[in-house]
Amino acid sequence: MTTSFHILKYYLSEHPSVVGFRWSHAQSWGSTWSFLFTSISLYIAAAVLLHLLLLILSRRRNPIPLGPLPAAHSLSMALIYATIFAGTVLSAAAEIRDTRWLWRRSRTTAFQWLLCFPLGTRPSGRVFFWSYAFYLSRFLHALRSFISILRHRRISFFKLFSHSISIFMSFLWLEFSQSFQVVAILLTTLVYSVVYGYRFWTAVGFPGVRFPFVVNCQIILLSCNLVCHFGVLLLHLIKGGCNGIGAWVFNSVLNAAIMLLFLNFYVKMLRRKVIVGAGDGGKGEVVKVKNN
Repeated sequence: MTTSFHILKYYLSEHPSVVGFRWSHAQSWGSTWSFLFTSISLYIAAAVLLHLLLLILSRRRNPIPLGPLPAAHSLSMALIYATIFAGTVLSAAAEIRDTRWLWRRSRTTAFQWLLCFPLGTRPSGRVFFWSYAFYLSRFLHALRSFISILRHRRISFFKLFSHSISIFMSFLWLEFSQSFQVVAILLTTLVYSVVYGYRFWTAVGFPGVRFPFVVNCQIILLSCNLVCHFGVLLLHLIKGGCNGIGAWVFNSVLNAAIMLLFLNFYVKMLRRKVIVGAGDGGKGEVVKVKNN
């Protein structure tokens, strides 16, 4: 067991590719602004085009059988997010171990470093390797939109916006060595490894829970992010500056937009449950909400 842990630790936090990583427009795939905007535009255009093709070819709204594709995608994303979470935890611990002596002059603690990078931090090393892996994983995460369009025969502009913004924000983390990204990656990968694990569980035929599991997980994630954003702002004011604070402000605005859209969706979902419950004559029948 100890040997296996050391092997896992080496490949996740001590491998030369991890330790020597450097975010570079010349060396890192997908690291240019042109690639970012082009890929997001193509993603939105492809999703809209697929939706229109389905409307033209067949007006029936019967779901298209996808076989094992949803389960395979969910299992893959659960494993990817679990790997990024483990790699980020081990890499953050290694960075804290190796650079703790530099923080003594500024009286910086490990918790403060997780939320507030010192000014002058560059996008290189272990933590930014896993931030880059997280950035790439958001493209795979966005494929969920196409599965949803094929399965439910409708397009969700909230999901398109949310996925596009998540790709954009993870790019900003790397481009500007933005503070808060370590905690954000840990929270997001932890929650979504559970969410995709649950999706895989239900996709292979096991029973799901009788409440909107995925929605509740997303509420927890958004709430934790909101609390951490206040922590970053407080540290920025107390310590005299956090690295990448301009990108963090823009990130906060985008997060606020996503939260407002999500709350609007959540309120509409609750209203539908109340209306359906009233239509059942107040018998207290449980309304099943799809965990997408």
